[in-house]
Amino acid sequence: MNDRTDERDGGVKAHGVAQVTDADFEAEVLGERGRPVLVEFTADWCGPCRQLAPVLSSIAAEEADRLKVVQIDADSNPGAVTRYGVLSMPTLLVFRDGEPVQQMVGARAKRRLLQELEEQLATA
Repeated sequence: MNDRTDERDGGVKAHGVAQVTDADFEAEVLGERGRPVLVEFTADWCGPCRQLAPVLSSIAAEEADRLKVVQIDADSNPGAVTRYGVLSMPTLLVFRDGEPVQQMVGARAKRRLLQELEEQLATA
């Protein structure tokens, strides 16, 4: 897992949010037990992904005990994109005990995202 949080090359890396790849997706996302994992499928060219980056950073910091937040670059990691049928950026998938349990597409405000995650956070 790469904890790179910079915005090199105009990227959309959310500060404090771990970067995962096809190679470590199973260990970092599917292998997580006890708390849900929010995965953002992102891409450097995605404007809404840039809008979502500070929202994810904030939620990752505030909800660290109840929610693991990671990002995966869709262009560099086609395996996960294909496996989960991701067609648009950003796509947010919530995994619980290795299974996808919720999907959201598009950028959203922090308050709205927290409302949409309420059920997952309540059982974390």
